[in-house]
Amino acid sequence: KRVRPVRCRGGNMKYRALRLDSGNYAWGSENVTKKVRILDVVYNASSNELVRTKTLLKNTIIQIDAQPFKQWYLKKFGMELGKKVKKGDKKEEAADEDKKSRHVVFKQKARASKQKLDPALEEQFQSGRLLACIASRPGQCGRCDGYILEGEELVFYKRKLEKKKKA
Repeated sequence: KRVRPVRCRGGNMKYRALRLDSGNYAWGSENVTKKVRILDVVYNASSNELVRTKTLLKNTIIQIDAQPFKQWYLKKFGMELGKKVKKGDKKEEAADEDKKSRHVVFKQKARASKQKLDPALEEQFQSGRLLACIASRPGQCGRCDGYILEGEELVFYKRKLEKKKKA
């Protein structure tokens, strides 16, 4: 992580992020935010040059590590994300690994019964990399925070990335 303070008009300071490795990313539908590692820059609407040089700007689409969100999901719902489930053994393995009180097991089962996850997002969890968008301005505040892409926005950017691969 490399951030430089820059003096501005009125003696105020800006924090210019020259190199960042992590940031806070929100998972909107689940209402949870985790500090995660930034893996790669994959799309920028302004220029492909910014993707090639891996420049972090506001509204850049990046890949982040899915592990912190997987761990949170396992703790909250008692189900492991991104695991290919075989027909024979579904939830038996997860229950055997660690001892939980009866109360916690029932609470997780109740949450899991109401839970519905987007198939496109589940596919990303299997790869271990999530597509996210930067919401902060790294060149101004020195931080790289944002949100995980979901729903129509995720479909739109996946289509853009497929088109870019074909070209």
